[in-house]
Amino acid sequence: MGGMNPMKLKLTTLALGALMAAGPAMADLVFPSLSYRTGPYAAGGIPFADGYADYFTLVNERDGGIGGVKAKVIECETGYNTEKGVECYESTKGEGALVYQPLSTGITYQLIPKTAADGIPLHTMGYGRTSAANGKVFGNVFNYPANYWDGASGIITYLLDENGGDIKGKKIALLYHNSAYGKEPIRTLEELSKKHGFELSTLPVDHPGQEQKSQWLQIRRDRPDYVVMWGWGVMNQVAIQEAANVRYPMENFIGVWWSGAEHDVLSAGAKANGYKAVTFHNVGRDFPVFDDMQKYVVDKGLAAGAGDQIGNVLYNRGMYAAMLAVEAAKTAQEMHGTKDITPAMMRDGMEALEMPEARMSALGMPYFGPSFNVSCENHGGPGLVGMTQWNAETKTWSLISDFQKTDTAVIQPLIEADSASYAAENNIEPRCN
Repeated sequence: MGGMNPMKLKLTTLALGALMAAGPAMADLVFPSLSYRTGPYAAGGIPFADGYADYFTLVNERDGGIGGVKAKVIECETGYNTEKGVECYESTKGEGALVYQPLSTGITYQLIPKTAADGIPLHTMGYGRTSAANGKVFGNVFNYPANYWDGASGIITYLLDENGGDIKGKKIALLYHNSAYGKEPIRTLEELSKKHGFELSTLPVDHPGQEQKSQWLQIRRDRPDYVVMWGWGVMNQVAIQEAANVRYPMENFIGVWWSGAEHDVLSAGAKANGYKAVTFHNVGRDFPVFDDMQKYVVDKGLAAGAGDQIGNVLYNRGMYAAMLAVEAAKTAQEMHGTKDITPAMMRDGMEALEMPEARMSALGMPYFGPSFNVSCENHGGPGLVGMTQWNAETKTWSLISDFQKTDTAVIQPLIEADSASYAAENNIEPRCN
C-alpha cells in the first residue's frame, strides 16, 4: 500500500466517522420464515406464516421497528419437506438471520447441529426435540413456553381432573402421525401409564394421513375410553370424520395443539362438535392487539394473506411466535446496549426472556399465554398447558381450563436422560455451571 501521511489518515478517519454518523439507518433485523404454503400441510402452514409475518409488519408500522430498527421477514418455502427446509436454512443464514423457527420436527432435528455450529438460535415453540428444553446441553435451542411432553402430560392431567383423580384401568389410544413428530409423546405416555395405571395402545398413521380405515375399525372394536391424536394437516380432518363415522364420542377425542385448528374440524360440520385439543396459548380474537393489527396492517393492505385468518388458532400461534421473537430481540438490545444485534446477542436475549402477565397485557395480549421466564438451565419455560373445545354451532374454539402445571416428576428425568445421551454422542460439555 505504501506509507500514508499520518495527517491524511487522521482526516480520512474523521471523514469516515462523520459519514457513518449521518449515514444510512442500521441494517434490518432479519427473521427468516421457513413456511409451507404448498403441499399436504399447507392448511396449517399458511395461517401460521401469515400471523408470523403480520406481527413483524405491525411492529414496523406501529412502533417504527424493534428499538427503532425495522424487522425484515425472509420467507422460504419448505413444503414441510426436511431437505427443502435445510436448503432454506443454508440459503438464508447469511442474510443476518437472527433466529429460525423451522415449524417442522424433521427440519428441527437437522438444524440443531447446524445452528449450533453457526451460532444462530433456534426456536421450536411447541414442537421439535423436547429434550432441547435442557439449556445446559442445547445452548442454541429454545422450545418455550411448552413442549410435546408437556402436551402429553397436560392431556393426562386434564383426564385425571375429569375422572376425580383416578384413571386406573381406563383405555387410552394414541393415534399418531408415523414420523419423528408423531412418535414424540410415546415415551411420556408410557411412563404416565405406569404411574396412573391406564392402558395405552398406539396406532400409527402413515403420511399424509388419508388412509385411516383400519385404525378406526380397531378403535371401534377396542372401544378405548379416550383417543389422543398427534396429527397434522389432512390427517386431522380425516381422523375427525372417521371418528364421526364410527360414532366415537367427540368429547373423549383430544388432539395435541397441532390437531386443534379451525380447518381440522370445519369439514366434519356438526359432527365435530365437542372435540378437544390441548394448547399453550389462548384462542379467539378478543385481544386489543387485533385492533392494532386491523388498523396498521390489514386496513393498509399490508397483510401477508387475505386478512381472513386473524384470530384463528394457527394465525394466533404464528403471531405469538413472532411476539416472543420481538420481545427477545428487545431484551438482547437492552442487554448488549446496541440496537443492531447479532444472532449471538439474540440468543442471549432469548435465554434472558421474561414474559410476566404485565408485559403481555402491555402488548395488547392479556392472558394470551402463560407467564414464564427462560434461564440458562431451562430453555423450555414452565410447560403450562390448557384445554380447548370446539363448538360446531358457533364455529369457535374456547379455552375450557386454566393453564395448568404438567408432571415434571415424569418429564424432567426423560429430558435429562435424552439430553445426556445427545451430549455424550456429540461431545458436548454441559454449560450453566
